[in-house]
Amino acid sequence: MIKPIALTSGDPNGVGLDLSFVAARQLNGSVPFFLISDVTHLDARGPKGGYQIIDDPSEVSAVKDGILPVLHHPFPQQPNLNGMQLENAGAIIDVITHAVDLVQSGKASAICTNPIHKKVLQDGAGFSFPGHTEFLAHLAGQTSSVMMLACNELRVVPVTIHIALDDVATQLTPALLHETIETTHQALINDFGIEIPRIAIAGLNPHAGEQGAFGREEIVVITPVLEKLRGSGMNILGPMSADTMFHSQARAGYDVAICMYHDQALIPIKTIDFFGGVNITLGLPFIRTSPDHGTAFDLAGGTKANPDSLIAALNNAYDMAKARAKNGK
Repeated sequence: MIKPIALTSGDPNGVGLDLSFVAARQLNGSVPFFLISDVTHLDARGPKGGYQIIDDPSEVSAVKDGILPVLHHPFPQQPNLNGMQLENAGAIIDVITHAVDLVQSGKASAICTNPIHKKVLQDGAGFSFPGHTEFLAHLAGQTSSVMMLACNELRVVPVTIHIALDDVATQLTPALLHETIETTHQALINDFGIEIPRIAIAGLNPHAGEQGAFGREEIVVITPVLEKLRGSGMNILGPMSADTMFHSQARAGYDVAICMYHDQALIPIKTIDFFGGVNITLGLPFIRTSPDHGTAFDLAGGTKANPDSLIAALNNAYDMAKARAKNGK
């Protein structure tokens, strides 16, 4: 039996709490999950009787379908729904740590994280990490991890992420590319149940460099890594011209597209499914997914925020947990 998913509160001044209620209603018991939150934050954020307090994740199965199970975690302040509220920063971080403790102890099968606001955590608690991904890697005792964005039609992985475009060519090293491809390959097997993953690699330059006419990174950095990985038995395509990789016929030929920089990966997936994309962290010893949007302070406390990405993130976490269980991971 798959253990429930631990859903973190994120910033309570954001839309995470509102969307958690919607996800519970729409999933209606099809995905077992519970929210880690201060229960005193919830009465004004969802329907009356829309949540049930639990003392342990094992009690999720006894909660009525459509009702949000909540594991209480105290916060110092009530959300003021007025943007950044630094007083709750420490508790937001503690909730993430609590979720990791639960999944590492076997009480939860995966973590799904509601959005945080990095400046709130930095200014309110001295948070020294760029975001969730790096903090989770730190809690897992790792120095690196890989970010995947996924929707029903496409999976993408950027090799370099939040850096200036001017820095991509220098930070795109053979070692980083090799590690990213290997981590992605193993995750597709373990977490997505794909026995022989088909991995498409984008070139860095226009037309994948066109034999060096538009840059030599494909010749010097990318192709040698791909040849080595093909020699180990991986099904690798490329380097390919990025402008021809993302139409429907091309997407049918691979299971993931590995791109060289942030926008090369994120523009196509956000164009295909802006509201339903999911952020998945690969390479951790536990499963972590997240909706691919921010705190949206201006929408918090209302009903205008779109729940599709959170629902997709919970569904992805559950499917990955089932795949790991099937593979004995």
